[in-house]
Amino acid sequence: MNLYEALNSIETTEQHQAVIPSYLYGAFRRKSISFYNGLTDENTIVYWFQSRSFTIDLRLKHPTETPVVERQGWIGDTRWDTQTELLSWHVKDHANYQNHVQWPEPAKLHAIGNCILEFSPSNVYVEDWRQQVQHGLFLGLRLKRALDLTSQQFLDLDGGLIICDNHFAFSLTRLPHDQDQVQQLDLNSNALTDEDLTAIESFEVSVRFDGIKRLSTTHIEAQSNFNLEGFKVLDAHHLLQQIEWYGRSIELTFEVDMYIPAYSFQHSTETTQDAQAWFTQQKDHLAHHAEIVL
Repeated sequence: MNLYEALNSIETTEQHQAVIPSYLYGAFRRKSISFYNGLTDENTIVYWFQSRSFTIDLRLKHPTETPVVERQGWIGDTRWDTQTELLSWHVKDHANYQNHVQWPEPAKLHAIGNCILEFSPSNVYVEDWRQQVQHGLFLGLRLKRALDLTSQQFLDLDGGLIICDNHFAFSLTRLPHDQDQVQQLDLNSNALTDEDLTAIESFEVSVRFDGIKRLSTTHIEAQSNFNLEGFKVLDAHHLLQQIEWYGRSIELTFEVDMYIPAYSFQHSTETTQDAQAWFTQQKDHLAHHAEIVL
């Protein structure tokens, strides 16, 4: 069964079940990151996909030329502290492409228009994120169980799929023996073998935004289609999918984290009436060169 057919049997998510502020829902591209020392990066490719309770993150220096050991991607549980209004993530050791934590600080977030400004509490950086989608399907599937169909053994894998209209993000971690191998490696070493490199990049985080996978931690997946076939409905909140994963037939059990068939993602924020009047009065100057930037 195709995923879209399976969704006909899934219950929609109630809005009151939010874990984080709803303005964080969606698919975001990083426009820039500025650091405490005056440096700014506007070229590194970074995507942040946010479902109701989990995040998929992809970071590449170049669409196709990023060295295997320098790619970044992860999937993790999203946590929101209502008192401090800080966003943080719980990422399991095997749910990170790298074998160390690259971004240890929580995030202080501020929404303006279609931007999410992310400030580190230490002020070491600020990131400018842009919402990429406006209206459409909002689906988050989080992997809960992976069964090796040959051995009938459960595998310690993490993963998920987030769809925001025409933007897709998918993550599936390494098979346990590959993860054990990578965990012992120094990724900065010049002595890595071809076998090591194959194990390292078997952790997949892929993003699609024009019909096929365009960006991925795994080079063999970069230009292939997302696999949306082989689904079964377990119940109104769980789907099964059978896939081939690095030579193994695996059954994945996904829990529905978010499902709203037609969702409007935030593209504007509120301000005061006085501020709106100021903008209108000054729009010949303020809006002369202004345009929506994604």
